[in-house]
Amino acid sequence: MPIINIISIHKVIYKGRAESIILPGDTGVFEVMAFHKNIMSRLLRGNIEVDGTHFPIARGVVKVEGNTVTAVVEEE
Repeated sequence: MPIINIISIHKVIYKGRAESIILPGDTGVFEVMAFHKNIMSRLLRGNIEVDGTHFPIARGVVKVEGNTVTAVVEEE
């Protein structure tokens, strides 16, 4: 299970482990699961979904490295 960190400049929105995370990338929506390939992507307006829980965002960036997903976002 990947470690998920979703943060804004004001607070930690989500921190924990999850089976999957679905992100609104700049070239389309994509899913990250355990041991995903390392990537960085811009995030567009939409929802980050962590195991069925939605977190609305205005935009941001995400880095997937190892088994850790870190998203720095501007909240909706």
